[in-house]
This record gives sequence, structure tokens and C-alpha cells, in this order.
Amino acid sequence: MTARARRRLAQWWRPALLAGLGTWGPVGAQALISQAGPAQLAVPALPSILAPAANPAQPIGDSIFPALGQAGLDVRHYDLSLQVDQPGTLGLRVGAVLTLAATRPLEQVSLDFLGPAVQEVRWNGQAVAWQQDRAAGKLRITPAAALQPGRTAQLSVRYAGQAGTRRDPELNLSLGWQGVPAGPSQPAANYTFSEPDGARTFLPVNDHPSDPATFTTRITVPRGYVAAASGVLRAEEAVPGGRVFTFEQAQPIPAYALAIHVNQFQTVQAPAVPVGVGGAGVQRRDYFPPAADGTIRAPYLRLGDMLGVLSGWFGPFPFAAHGAAVISPRVPALETATLMTMPLASSFERVIVHETAHQWFGDRVVLGDWADVWLNEGFATYAELLWLESRGENGASVVAAWYERVRDQATRPLVARREGELFDTSAYVRGALALHALRSAVGDDAFRRFLRAYVAQFSTRPVRTADLLAFTRQELGPVAQTVLRVWVESPTLPPLPVLARPAAQP
Repeated sequence: MTARARRRLAQWWRPALLAGLGTWGPVGAQALISQAGPAQLAVPALPSILAPAANPAQPIGDSIFPALGQAGLDVRHYDLSLQVDQPGTLGLRVGAVLTLAATRPLEQVSLDFLGPAVQEVRWNGQAVAWQQDRAAGKLRITPAAALQPGRTAQLSVRYAGQAGTRRDPELNLSLGWQGVPAGPSQPAANYTFSEPDGARTFLPVNDHPSDPATFTTRITVPRGYVAAASGVLRAEEAVPGGRVFTFEQAQPIPAYALAIHVNQFQTVQAPAVPVGVGGAGVQRRDYFPPAADGTIRAPYLRLGDMLGVLSGWFGPFPFAAHGAAVISPRVPALETATLMTMPLASSFERVIVHETAHQWFGDRVVLGDWADVWLNEGFATYAELLWLESRGENGASVVAAWYERVRDQATRPLVARREGELFDTSAYVRGALALHALRSAVGDDAFRRFLRAYVAQFSTRPVRTADLLAFTRQELGPVAQTVLRVWVESPTLPPLPVLARPAAQP
């Protein structure tokens, strides 16, 4: 999301369960929820039983969020069925089937979960010992036998009630599953807003970007509503009182990048853009609420051009579809995969370019540690400059404005040391200036080759700042690495980088 949006939001914002959900079925999460109505969401959960594990699960050890995730756990796929009976509220009924693997023997699986009370858990279809630890925000499962490397398991979880809360200390809002009450020009709606760790409010998840996964997402909504989610729409069918929408996200993404929306949307299709792998067409679709007039919609008409410019610098677009779901609340824009979450108030070209660039940097090239979030935000901010140059604007003036902005505020080395630094000016603007310094040192052609090689290299494994520096030395040499390292590590602001030649367009 953009730094400006986060700052503006900080100014604007100051201040259960279901019985008889049916039997467990063999065909995924849809079998885990019933069509029962919302009036039944007050039945106590079934008790949990957890046998102590000989080797308790250890977290991933993130520098900023040390309790998140489980070391050695690899969630390959999430098969989700969500039933939203009353849009605009936090109520959910969910069946989730997770395909699990391990890189080390795991006697216990520990998922991040702040959501509704769990009713039942099964391991490969069989009852299993489990515990929902609300104080720790964990759902712990102890299977009869350890999960071994080279094997997979199906973990099924059924739960219903109110989504949990995770307050963001900077934005002063809750992350995760959002409910939007109906207003004069806005129907009741729901959407996800999960960066950095809000997916656990509605989903049992290995909630760390270093463990991306694929998703199948089915959303059942009342009549008159449309559901949208990350990935490609695979099915839409009528059910009594509503409709079910099924989306398939075939490429792994971090859990925080999963988009889910429920609204009275108008869906607008556009021609596919041939910027995928091998020139494949990328589906284009946007979802607009009733309040989105022609002025709001106009910038999205240029998304195809944006994809063309950015793919020229970064390489093929990494997903099968791209577009936006526009929402009314005044929250920051968010880079949810294949379907950006875009507030009405943020529907401007530069913001759209920024969130589109995140499809490469953050959604496809994922972080190994939240301390390195500048690798997402710096690259996405620099994409704004590349777009403006493609439109004939003076890139030097943009860079000068960036430099002045960082100089007038306290700066820091780019690797964050605490949560409050994750989305500050240094992460965005100093990160972009670091890339501009590298571009200035090596020239446009080498810089473009470097960006494309970086995306290709790290699309299959998490990246950290040290990885980027080592890759810079490998691809561009020790002098270029030193140029970048100064911007990454210096406690003071390095001199303004100057591009020796006009930008060469892809």
C-alpha cells in the first residue's frame, strides 16, 4: 500500500457458533459448511483435546513478528468455503482444508488463528487432538504420527462466528476480515485487509510471507450480491437464497495478499493484455460499487497500458488475471494478488501503478522476513517513476522531490528494526532512491536486465536484503553492489543519485 495513504489514514482515524453443520465430506471445504441460517451462530463450540507434543512447534522467528508462523511447516494449498449470511457484519461460517507438507519432522502443527471458535478439526479425515489457544493466537494440532518431509496431509477445520481482531497500531484499525455497514450510497459489504498479519483473523494459516500457497476460494453470498477473490473465476452457481462464486489462485501467494470481497458490485470486463509468460493473455476485470462514477473508473481503463510498461521492466506478469475491487472505506490501497483492493479515494494512476507493481514485488517475489519490507515498497514506489517517464514526465524532478522529502524527515538504514518502521518514508522513498542510485550507476539496459533477472531468480524462494545485495554483485559487479549497499546501510542519507541519460523505454 502507498505511504501517503497510510499517513492520511492515521489522520482520519483517531480516536458463536453453529451446531449441526453437516458431516465431513471427502471433496473439500464446501462439504464442511451447511446452509443453516445466521440465527444459529450462538451454540457453544465442541471441546478440544490436545495431547502434549514431545517437540512443541517453533515459530518461524521473524525479526518483527517473532511469534508468527511455524518453522518447518509448508502449507501448499488452502481450500476455503466461506458463507457470508449477513454482509456488512463480521459473521462467517467457514470450512477450510489445508494441504500440509514439512521440511522437518513435525510432531505438532501450530497455525496462526484469531478467528471464530473452532468446532471440529480432522487430520486426513480422522478426528485429531487439537487446541485453540486464544491467548497465543494459535490453533495447535497433534496428529497421531509426525508429519514427515516428503509426505502431505489434509487438515480440515470447521468454525463459525465473529471474525477476530488484530489492531494495527499505526492505522488504528483492525486488520483482516472487514465488515462495512450499509450507508446512504453504500450497500453492506465485506472485504479483506490483511497486511501484514491479519489473515489469521478469519483463516487458520501459516501467517508469514515466506510460506506462500495456492488458494481455492468459494464464497456463498445472499441474492443480489457479488463475491470476488484472488485468482480466476472458475464457477458461479445459484443456490437457494443466493449464489456461490469459486475462484482459483493457481500461483502461490502470501496469505496477506488474498483478496476476498462481498459487495453489490458491477463487474467490468476488459480485453486480455498479452503480457503473461510467453505472451499469454492476462485477464482483465474490475469490480465497482454503486458509488463509483465515471471519474473513479477512468484510471482503471489505463491498467492495460500500465501492465505493458511494467512488464517491459520487470518481466512477464506473474498471474493469470489482474484488476481491482473498489471499496468505499477510507483505508490505504492494498496489493491483494490479482485483485487490488482500491478505495474510492485512492483511485489515481500512481496508486494503481504502485499496487500493480506489488504483483511482482510482494505477491510473487515474497519476503523472507518482514524487516525487509522495503524490498516490496521501494520497488513498487520506483515503478511509479517508470510509469511517469513512460508518459513523458520529467523523472529527474520526481527523484528530486523524493530526495527532499526523505531529507526533511528522519531517515534510517533500510532494514526495519521494529513494527513502526515497516511502512515509513524510508521503506518507500529511500528504498526507491536506492534503486535509482543503482540504475544511475549501471544504465537503463543493465538495470532492466537486472530487474527481470531478480524477479525470475526469486519467484521460487523468499528473499532478504542480503540476497538482493549478493545478487547485485553476481549480476552487476562489486561496484554496483557497493552503490546499493551504501543506500541500504548508511545511517545518514547518501548524496542524490543523478541519472546520466534519459530513461530508455521498454
